[in-house]
Amino acid sequence: MPRTSPRPGPRPAAAGALALLLAAAVAGCGSSADRPPTGGHPAGGGPAASARPAPSGPASDRIGALFVDGPDGARACTAGVVHSPGRNLLITAAHCAAPGGVPLDGLVFAPGYRDGLTPHGTWPVAGITVDPAWTDDQDEDRDVAFLTVGPLDGRQVEDAVGADALAAGLGPGLEVTVTGYPNADDAPITCRARAAAYGPAQQRFDCAGFTNGTSGSPWITGAGQVVGVIGGYQEGGDTADTSYSVLFDAHVTELYRRATAG
Repeated sequence: MPRTSPRPGPRPAAAGALALLLAAAVAGCGSSADRPPTGGHPAGGGPAASARPAPSGPASDRIGALFVDGPDGARACTAGVVHSPGRNLLITAAHCAAPGGVPLDGLVFAPGYRDGLTPHGTWPVAGITVDPAWTDDQDEDRDVAFLTVGPLDGRQVEDAVGADALAAGLGPGLEVTVTGYPNADDAPITCRARAAAYGPAQQRFDCAGFTNGTSGSPWITGAGQVVGVIGGYQEGGDTADTSYSVLFDAHVTELYRRATAG
């Protein structure tokens, strides 16, 4: 099931030290029909992990909740800050920012949101960049979006909370930490586990607890590299125990280039 809220309105270490890793091209873009069947077995072969409350601190403050029309509006998804030349870029799932291929108006980002408080302010989303294959066909292998946010009190979001670095072409099988905001809670959850391949163009992450609201949660390596976001297959997965992401490849690097151009 999608990990987003019901759709609003008429439509139901310092970031500068982390270099952007250029992508190696990944051949092929499979469809869901090409993927192996899902199952109850975790990617690592052992018992499934369970998410726990995320501690407050710099790492979790780079991740936040997306709202429509401010923190008193509908909570949509999760997003994270990624390093960019403009120091003003977020990453999330395309189905969060452009459901049905249509960009949402009125999105705001609240990094470090916790217990109804926005300790680092709310940042207005000024631009949404998604792949044309998402806009046209909602291709689940292109379920990634970059969001440009405007400044707040003269500061860019990366200057306020830091950022993680986008990394592509690293393939599946990495150990990652996934942090997100379930709609049922007022604070983030987190889990560390090893991802695994899911067909030629996606990856999976087995950890219980990632329910609605966690779409767009970034997958971050121990080196502070973002290598996935919850999305892709069935807009993130059909159970709360297994989450999915597109593999970050040359398509994601090109999307990043478009989002940061100019």
